[in-house]
Amino acid sequence: MVNKDQVKGVAKQATGSAKEAVGKATGSKKTEAKGKAEKVAGKVQKGFGDAKEKVKKAL
Repeated sequence: MVNKDQVKGVAKQATGSAKEAVGKATGSKKTEAKGKAEKVAGKVQKGFGDAKEKVKKAL
């Protein structure tokens, strides 16, 4: 089963990847950096969601 943290995390990763690509294409280091940061935040949130699922399954 998938929880909301996993879904939101994957969505943030996708949005971050898109922003990073736009930043690279336009030469905007600021947009590129924001995209990278959003990707990392998404990975962290997904990891948190994964951990919650493991705990649920263990109980």
